[in-house]
Amino acid sequence: MTHAVKSRGTDEAILDRLFDSMGVAGVYARTRQYEDVVDALQRLISRHRPESAEVFRFPPVMSLRQLERQGYLNSFPQLLGCVCCLHGSEADIAASVERAKRGADWTQDARAAELVLSPAACYPVYPIAAARGRIPAEGLTFDVAADCFRHEPSRDLDRLQSFRMREFVRIGSPAEVATFREGWMQRATSIAEELELPFEFDRASDPFFGRVGQLLAANQVEQALKFELLIPVRAEGAPTACMSFNYHRDHFGKTWELIDENGETAHSACVAFGMDRLAIALFSIHGLCLEDWPHRLRKTLQID
Repeated sequence: MTHAVKSRGTDEAILDRLFDSMGVAGVYARTRQYEDVVDALQRLISRHRPESAEVFRFPPVMSLRQLERQGYLNSFPQLLGCVCCLHGSEADIAASVERAKRGADWTQDARAAELVLSPAACYPVYPIAAARGRIPAEGLTFDVAADCFRHEPSRDLDRLQSFRMREFVRIGSPAEVATFREGWMQRATSIAEELELPFEFDRASDPFFGRVGQLLAANQVEQALKFELLIPVRAEGAPTACMSFNYHRDHFGKTWELIDENGETAHSACVAFGMDRLAIALFSIHGLCLEDWPHRLRKTLQID
């Protein structure tokens, strides 16, 4: 579904009014006006939360070993951010500090910790579900969120390195999971219409790495495992994926031995909301002055 677009907030104007530079492309300080809109979007999404959903809010880091087990390093090594720290004795660390004082590269002394920066909000929830034993007959639903990181420096505001992601995750039988995703694609349409944002749906693929990744991406598109809700955030160029609808099949079920009461491997799916992309879309489409936004939209977001 596509609507006509009237863009009134350019990247430059949004950056000037709503953000401040932190010295690295794709990482910005955010103003109160911007955060008020993000908070309003969070409340709106919470009003659509599935009744049975269990809520988790994750920190911006997760277990390195868990992410390795889930295959992220093989599929998306170009996006991964690893947490590194200075290790060793007090003398070892002091020597690194002295190197820094001399203008030398002290980071060569840093070694990987047991943490990575979370690339997606849902990854920590699967081992949590697995630790509880068999998946109940009614399945499991989660509402999760996290500050996420992907190493893709860009000056485009719709491609931040550090961003916030909110997800509803479903674990259960293939039929339950398919129904969950299809239902959320319909519900996302009504959410986009509530926000008075122009949009369209399209099949999509994740940015898999290398030649093998190209085959995986083509297979993902062919089997319709990933759909995106696209909004024309920028006046020029391709529209931006602001929500995604992902069917993982039994990938996480096999990885974490998620077994249902009948002994079958569980399937999973998630609907993901790019919170910063949605906020930027609102400012891009409706302008930088909240008082000028349509009255119905302000009422929807409860920012009157």
